[in-house]
Amino acid sequence: MIAGSTDAKIMVRRCLVTFKPFRIFVVGIGFFSLCFLMTSLGGQFSAKRLGDSPFTIRTEVLGGVESRGVLRKISDMLEVILKRMDSLSKLDNTSTTDARRLDELSSAINRFQPASLVERIQAIAQNVSNMAIRVEQILQNSMVQGRVLRDGSSSQCEVPRDPRFPECPGKVDWMRARWTSDPCYAFYGVDGSDCSFLIYLSEVEWFCPPLAWRNHSSPPTQHTQPAKSPKRQAAFRTDLSVLLDQVGTGKESLSFMKRRIRRLAQQWATAANRLDAKLEQQWRDQKKILVHVGFLTEESGDVFSPKVLKGGPLGEMVQWADILTALHVLGHNLKISMSVKELQGFLGVPPGRGSCPLTGPLPFDLIYTDYHGLQQMKQHMGLSLKRHKCHIRVIDTFGTEPAYNHEEYATLHGYRTNWGYWNLNARQYMTMFPHTPDNSFMGFVSEELNETEKRSIQQNKVNNMAVVYGKEASMWKLQGKESFLQILHRYMEVHGTVYYETQRPPEVPAFVKNHGLLPQHELQQLLRKAKLFIGFGFPYEGPAPLEAIANGCIFLQPKFNPPHSSLNHEFFRGKPTSREVFSQHPYAEQYIGRPHVMTVDYNNSVEFDSAIKEIMRTKVEPYLPYEYTCEGMLERVHAYIQHQDFCAPEPPFIPANLSRKGSAGGSRMMGPLFVPLPNTTALGWASNVTAPSAWPPLSSLRLLVSQEGQSCVDACQSAGFICEPAHFRFINNKEALRRLDVQCEVVDSEINHILPAFSVVRQECGLQREPLLFSCAGHSPKYRRLCPCRDFRHGQVALCRDCLQ
Repeated sequence: MIAGSTDAKIMVRRCLVTFKPFRIFVVGIGFFSLCFLMTSLGGQFSAKRLGDSPFTIRTEVLGGVESRGVLRKISDMLEVILKRMDSLSKLDNTSTTDARRLDELSSAINRFQPASLVERIQAIAQNVSNMAIRVEQILQNSMVQGRVLRDGSSSQCEVPRDPRFPECPGKVDWMRARWTSDPCYAFYGVDGSDCSFLIYLSEVEWFCPPLAWRNHSSPPTQHTQPAKSPKRQAAFRTDLSVLLDQVGTGKESLSFMKRRIRRLAQQWATAANRLDAKLEQQWRDQKKILVHVGFLTEESGDVFSPKVLKGGPLGEMVQWADILTALHVLGHNLKISMSVKELQGFLGVPPGRGSCPLTGPLPFDLIYTDYHGLQQMKQHMGLSLKRHKCHIRVIDTFGTEPAYNHEEYATLHGYRTNWGYWNLNARQYMTMFPHTPDNSFMGFVSEELNETEKRSIQQNKVNNMAVVYGKEASMWKLQGKESFLQILHRYMEVHGTVYYETQRPPEVPAFVKNHGLLPQHELQQLLRKAKLFIGFGFPYEGPAPLEAIANGCIFLQPKFNPPHSSLNHEFFRGKPTSREVFSQHPYAEQYIGRPHVMTVDYNNSVEFDSAIKEIMRTKVEPYLPYEYTCEGMLERVHAYIQHQDFCAPEPPFIPANLSRKGSAGGSRMMGPLFVPLPNTTALGWASNVTAPSAWPPLSSLRLLVSQEGQSCVDACQSAGFICEPAHFRFINNKEALRRLDVQCEVVDSEINHILPAFSVVRQECGLQREPLLFSCAGHSPKYRRLCPCRDFRHGQVALCRDCLQ
């Protein structure tokens, strides 16, 4: 009898939660409370007649001190109810839990006495609103759990431990704690239950596996891509008229980019024909590509366009013009966005959707943008940016190192800046120069001269003519410039191209012949006459020195001691890199060098004087590295598009699972994985071991050990190689430590951007646990690092020798 009575009570309470009368009851309490407050205090805030409200008699009775006491008690009662609601909304609502919590709620309601403070009316109203929200959450939880029980799928809402989805448990924990932090979660049906978390994380996001008991087929995720339309072959294009129309008009920056595209059109066409012949008509997938130039949008402020004709920086516009041209010439389906409105249109974001994520497939295979565009996509793609971020490529002039890219690690270890922290694969950042091997080198192009033009330049060089690198008057404010400019003036005629409107800039010495800001073709003519192109130390790493060297100039630049970095120079402060810059243009110093490039201490007058004399004696031919020709850029971008895939999961590399080539029945690997190579101390991949699929291919791998305090960038460079971050996962194991004769008493797996590494003194070895933190740039004075170097093609450091096969 007692058991029957208990069951009856439980059924009644379930009905209260499930049916709308309970909702009406709770909302009624709130409505009554507000009406009572508004009317009972009406006489205190207005001069209306007593007959204006049916509650005015009550107002007179409960005026003054009595009304304040009543309001205080009402407020206390509502706060108690809200606490009960809050605890209810955080629980998975089983029937027994419903019963117990509803008892508490009923007890709180039964304590209702009309009272509170006048000053707390707004707080009371907010409590009522919050209470309604909590009630709705309880009801939704109850209904979801009811559906789960009816479907017999409650066990399916246990958090899965699937190695293909390692982040799933952590994401569920995050959702439990913070699912109310963004209204988009509720928009997609999240109600506080584990089932709703798993549905969201598997169907809207991609962190968890699809739930088997769901009636509809699983939507596409990062790991299960949607059915794709048949592949189309990309064909080289030489007609740029369609591209020029797509770039648009209305801004001087766009006009500059279009002039550049037209001027180099013939060189792009020639390069396309050469590369087509080199690739021997091999199949190339045509990709759907969106290019969103974020820094030129009005929403980002676009400080560049107004300065195009006033000596402002042009390097970014040079690079974007060349990227657009390369993608078009390679034959891809290209869309160009120069505004947030165009971005929304291309992505299919409905107006007013806000930050709620897109649930359909991304309409593009690749998206090229910059940090400004990335922020705009986060705002307008919302949470789905996490899901689609593997398709994104970020054009990043100065580079982003892994320690700055990993949001949690950067925050905990002092690497957090205004940029970075996007948790991308570091190779998705694409730089202007190959200074950060952790990133991909995108580059730009310089105009290539034919043999006739080269001979003409050598015949018409003026041996005592120098041009200063600096279009803005502010670049001439260098402290101490008078001393070395006087030395230069003693030997050479000094020319400048400094912008001015009406009066000659006072920063430019009187002996300098200033031509003002020159159009590109006139600047080219000036450089073809000059013997020397001299830098003052700023701007860093721009395209102008390469253009000068390509036109037969010698580039003279200052040496920085100490090197400039984010630790000691304002320009680099806040940038997501710890790179040290030893000269104004490190690429020119390292990859070109003498006789085309000379780097000296400008504070040493004897050294500077000697350099000028040497320059006047030296004859050089125009020189342009292959990687900065149109063909070189096309080759590089082609390889990236066809081979880089950051959406495909990379399974853990287990050396024991490999097999020898030609072994019977695919037997397990016996013998070393890495073997010594001739003429080097590096180890290479054993030729008789089947190499896992990888790009760059493992035939390019060269395994080295750094010195204490040395990064893998420097270690590989000193051996004549390039650090290759894609190979880290193949050397992050005990087999690599063993083959390098490293003595380890302890081998730990940790999260640190210098790993894999080892301490000789303590005989401690560490392997990397977080793939996003594999870093060529990391270094520590206490550790020697395992470095995955690779070979590279002559004149094309971004690609290994076998990277085009």
